[in-house]
Amino acid sequence: MDNNDVFKKLRVALELKDTDIIEILELSNFKISKTELNAFFRREDHPNYENCGDQVMRNFLNGLVIYKRDLNK
Repeated sequence: MDNNDVFKKLRVALELKDTDIIEILELSNFKISKTELNAFFRREDHPNYENCGDQVMRNFLNGLVIYKRDLNK
């Protein structure tokens, strides 16, 4: 299972929209466009597919911690 699969599963499990994911990434000072983000969720054989690197996943997970803590206050 690669980062793209993990990202897809987290997105579904946490019921996150694109805007939520962009906001979460911004919490860890990582900027990404909606187009760049959607490339991670495409099928591998799609021409616009992009591999989700470790840096994106790390920033998403760090931002997710901040995002979830803020919701619990």
